[in-house]
Amino acid sequence: MPRVRVHQHVNPLAPFYRQTPVRLDIEELFADPARPLFMDIGCARGRFLLKMAGEMPEYNYLGIEIREPLVEEANRLADEAGLTNLHYSFCNAMLWLDRLIEKIPDGVLQMVTIQFPDPWFKTKHAKRRMVNREMADAIAAKLDIGGKVFVQTDIEFLAEEMFAIFRGHERFDEQKIDANPFPVKTERELAVESKSLPVYRRIFKGTEN
Repeated sequence: MPRVRVHQHVNPLAPFYRQTPVRLDIEELFADPARPLFMDIGCARGRFLLKMAGEMPEYNYLGIEIREPLVEEANRLADEAGLTNLHYSFCNAMLWLDRLIEKIPDGVLQMVTIQFPDPWFKTKHAKRRMVNREMADAIAAKLDIGGKVFVQTDIEFLAEEMFAIFRGHERFDEQKIDANPFPVKTERELAVESKSLPVYRRIFKGTEN
């Protein structure tokens, strides 16, 4: 089946994307809700999690994406693959991540990935960038102590901006890494590496403070 056609970029501050999401109930989403949760924010077509759910089935996987047609397509593929540990949700994570994951029980969220988000290069569009202090707060409120946030991009200024947000947060400790720690890579990461271009990566570990 051909790919769903959608705009590559959408303005997260447009009225349509300001709608509040329904709070997730993992008891309804996954066959075994007791598994640790792996959340990919800005998952696009969801292929990374689709592969991860097979490679590391000990986790439940939650993909979050602002483009609703991609969410619908990704959930269809997950259903066709019979993956009961994978779900995708439509949400503007820049504004509403805290509400979306509010009902997730403490201690369940173990891993968060943020990979190659839209850089919104123009200064006047900087406020549209997905990662902000509010997102970091929402993750910190639910991430288990010792849980990890993996952030990567091929845009240097965006890397420094995102790293600074988590670095300056009292609930995260920074860890420098040289390689992707997962057995799966996104299409974007593979494309960047095929051109021998740098990828900037960090892991931020959840702490008690």
